[in-house]
Amino acid sequence: MNLTRIRALRGPNLWSRRTSIEAVVECEARERSLDLMPGFLARVRQRFPALPALGADASLAHALEACALALQVEAGCPVSFSRTAPTPEAGTFQVVVEYSEEAVGRLAVELAQALCEAARDDLPFDAAAALARLRALDEDERLGPSTGNIVDAAVARGIPYRRLTSGSLVQFGWGSRQQRIQAAEIDRTSAIAESIAQDKDLTKDLLHGAGIPVPLGRPVEDADDAWKAACEIGTPVVVKPRHGNQGKGVAVNVSTREQVLAAYAAAREHGAEIIVEKYLPGQDFRLLVVGDRLVAAARRDPPLVVGDGKRTIRQLVDQVNTDPRRGDGHATPLTRIRLDDIALARLATQQYTPDSVPARGERVVLRNNANLSTGGSATDVTRDVHPELAARVVAAAQTVGLDICGVDVVCTTVAEPLESQGGGIVEVNAAPGLRMHISPSFGEGQAVGQAVVDTMFGPGEDGRIPVVAVTGNNGKTTTVRLVAHLAASTGKRVGMTNSDGVYVAGNRIDTGDCSGPRSARSVLMHPDVDFAVLETARGGILREGLAFDRCDVAVVTNIGAGDHLGMNFITTVEGLAAVKRVVVENVAPAGHAVLNAADPIVAAMAPYCPGSVIFFAADASHPVLAAHRAAGKRVVFVERGDLVAAEGESEHRIPLAQVPLTRNGTIPFQVENAMGAMAAGWAVALSWDAIAAGLRSFVNDANTAPGRFNVFDYKGATVIADYGHNPDAIEALVRAVDAMPARRRHVVISGAGDRRDEDLRRQTEILGASFDDVILYEDACQRGRADGEVLSLLRQGLAGATRVREVDEIRGEFLAIDRALARLQPGDLCLVLVDQVEEALAHIGARVAEQQVAKAA
Repeated sequence: MNLTRIRALRGPNLWSRRTSIEAVVECEARERSLDLMPGFLARVRQRFPALPALGADASLAHALEACALALQVEAGCPVSFSRTAPTPEAGTFQVVVEYSEEAVGRLAVELAQALCEAARDDLPFDAAAALARLRALDEDERLGPSTGNIVDAAVARGIPYRRLTSGSLVQFGWGSRQQRIQAAEIDRTSAIAESIAQDKDLTKDLLHGAGIPVPLGRPVEDADDAWKAACEIGTPVVVKPRHGNQGKGVAVNVSTREQVLAAYAAAREHGAEIIVEKYLPGQDFRLLVVGDRLVAAARRDPPLVVGDGKRTIRQLVDQVNTDPRRGDGHATPLTRIRLDDIALARLATQQYTPDSVPARGERVVLRNNANLSTGGSATDVTRDVHPELAARVVAAAQTVGLDICGVDVVCTTVAEPLESQGGGIVEVNAAPGLRMHISPSFGEGQAVGQAVVDTMFGPGEDGRIPVVAVTGNNGKTTTVRLVAHLAASTGKRVGMTNSDGVYVAGNRIDTGDCSGPRSARSVLMHPDVDFAVLETARGGILREGLAFDRCDVAVVTNIGAGDHLGMNFITTVEGLAAVKRVVVENVAPAGHAVLNAADPIVAAMAPYCPGSVIFFAADASHPVLAAHRAAGKRVVFVERGDLVAAEGESEHRIPLAQVPLTRNGTIPFQVENAMGAMAAGWAVALSWDAIAAGLRSFVNDANTAPGRFNVFDYKGATVIADYGHNPDAIEALVRAVDAMPARRRHVVISGAGDRRDEDLRRQTEILGASFDDVILYEDACQRGRADGEVLSLLRQGLAGATRVREVDEIRGEFLAIDRALARLQPGDLCLVLVDQVEEALAHIGARVAEQQVAKAA
């Protein structure tokens, strides 16, 4: 068994809506059926009993799939989807396994391969060690409980999210509506407020000035000054770092000189500046403020064990740490208790050592502070908080300026005001941990994640911007550009991806073929984007899935005879349609799919759309379109020289004469592109005035739509440059130029080497019936073909040409263009099928400019 390719599908994909690992697996002859491997399944289950039953005719690839999923499930990952599909290549399979964390999914596939090979070859495999590796990696990779709870709350509201780092920095929403969090801190939290909260002494001064009860105290210079301050304030006292977090270096209820000096030394390990303040008797409470309200409260108890008269303190700690809720980090509800130097010192004050055996019922405290991060526990008391105490806590958060704030209160009970019981606020914390409120040791968890999300997004807001995804065989880029133009004409800042770049508000920020998910994500991340139009090519869908969880509009221009067939195991038009259909399958329930009714494969996608469908076709009487219209649904068609959008009895008309892209309706494929864009604008509720104005003002030249039927005048001849590169595109171009008068017709063409032989031959077969003069060219990039191979196939396509009079072969695109231009006479027409789009257009533009200068001279 050989895994030749492993991909992470990070969005909705050909197989499912779930994030998955896809592996291409080659199996030897005997591995293609487990029936040819006697005892294999028994050996797998001997090593890993959790393997589920496999179906009949299962191969080793199916066993790999089952093991990779089961290993993740046993490690505690929330996954359930997997699939194995044979490819057209004998013995080769595509194995797809869901993951919740990409690194964990990749490791699961790796371990599953090792397990299957160990069982096949009867070698040892340590399943316990494998599961331990997966669990450890999962804990390292997955979001912590605080951030995870906020993300879960956002997902429940339909807000999209993207993790920006391997840590806890997360983006919610898209474009100009995005918000970000880092752990439990939102992006509008003031850096000044955070700085204030880290300075314990400054925080106390501000709260005291606002009339909020706080313990008396001051910063100290050294250990002797710490004892002096304790004497001034009156013992017992608290000694802690001035800039601290998570209770590190905090000592409470310290009374003697020796204790103060030791506490000072411990605090110095966590900061250079130390505070000594009055110890407030009572219990330790953490109250959580989000926005302008108290949302949760918990009593925190220090880590402790209760004696049974038999076991040592060390044994009792080990017993407590067996609680599955306790872990080593912050990913679990509780943290394991540590017998470190601080714990040993606390034991010493109680005349204990770790090997002491406390009496039955004796409570042995292992730390002075009650932070969960040091092994403490939490009991929810949210319902018990007195309104006046809650108001004091909210005032403390607002005095410091924090949107999300953990307020530490020491008092006898939260059921009474602070003043009446001599309690006070001892700390105000930015980016507080939420796990004590989400999963308290005792009591009811609170919906703190929901409260945070509600603070970031108002009622009904989901952080989304309109997203239009365009796919198909031909016309994608022109349709994308036209939809983007329509949206921009309404004042929206449009982010656009297509096959020649990424654009934001009209400025190109990236170049190259940007029709994949990476480019789409860059648009959705950009803070200046109000509206996204994304060209979505098959390659990106296969390689990584979609960049979004759902779109508002999916436009499918056409499928026709297909393109790129034979690549990535997609060998049929139906298979290609299944890939393109992924965009339609992930339309929002309130969204629309815009489908070409004249293309039967595209029209057949309609039942897969979760939202509504708008059909378009030039022929108003097309059966699919007519039936849709008769049902009162939306359609776009051409009638009496107008583009018509109809829904029931309502119609909106835009004359084709006012749509320059279509050259008065004489270019059929541009009419289709205009209909698709018109329908997309309708679907996102652009006004009809805006749609009409946008169609009127869109100019199809080398600047606005490079390589898409760009027309030049050269010495009285018409030169058309286009990026058509498959038989369907060539047929559409031929239909368009056949309607244009010409004395003599010339064509310049090469072919993409990664297309099938028959596709390359078919292109020149089509051209051979419509052109007099053919120039074949070959450039440096042949995409895996040998020199001369593409030209040979193109020449074969011309073998039966009925009109061609002359055929030339030239090495180099620009030389071929120059050869064609040199032959042109007034009244001629030349179609140049460009490969290097921008460079070729610049070359043609330069030649046109030279000719105009010469003519003027």
